[in-house]
Amino acid sequence: MLTKKQLDLLEFIHDRLQRDGVPPSFDEMKLALDLRSKSGIHRLITALEERGFIRRLAHRARAIEILKLPDSLAKTKGFTPQVIEGGAPVPANSQPATIHAMELPVMGKIAAGVPIEAISQVSHHVAVPGQMLSGADAHYALEVKGDSMIDAGINDGDVVVIRETAVADNGDIVVALVEDHEATLKRFYRRGNSIALEAANPAYETRVLPEDKVKVQGRLVGLIRSY
Repeated sequence: MLTKKQLDLLEFIHDRLQRDGVPPSFDEMKLALDLRSKSGIHRLITALEERGFIRRLAHRARAIEILKLPDSLAKTKGFTPQVIEGGAPVPANSQPATIHAMELPVMGKIAAGVPIEAISQVSHHVAVPGQMLSGADAHYALEVKGDSMIDAGINDGDVVVIRETAVADNGDIVVALVEDHEATLKRFYRRGNSIALEAANPAYETRVLPEDKVKVQGRLVGLIRSY
């Protein structure tokens, strides 16, 4: 049995993984559960891990994988894991699932740091679980270069799965094309007639640009990590 706080936290992490493909930060968890300090979140995370509901990935910032959900949540949430680990063993207490894979083109590297030149040529293909893809929209993949999104659980060398779209909501992690030649992976915020591209690493400043200088090229829907 889980306590109400443990269940609330598990549901919050699950919902964010389904929406963004990456888990929330400890600060976001603290605010969502209305706790005064992050130490309470640490205790809840440890309890969920000990009960086999989640797994923390070693040496990875904010990398949390949900292994299973209580029946009460699984029936309403349609649980499917969103973090895919290459070559990792399947935990004994995880719930087996049939995964239908699809091949997506990897369009090159995307900067999670200082923007790099936009790359639009296919370098190779990667197999992606069908559950990670949304509807009939086109999808593509990019290899992450840099560490500016590390606090969002996105690390250098990860492959991000992107759903093609030209629009985004505040807080979405997007592929943004800056001045038609620089591509970067950042959180998107609209501020009046400007667009803020916010890193998930305090070492990087938020870039604020005129809205006509930023074009959304897609929204993050999944993450693939190999070891």
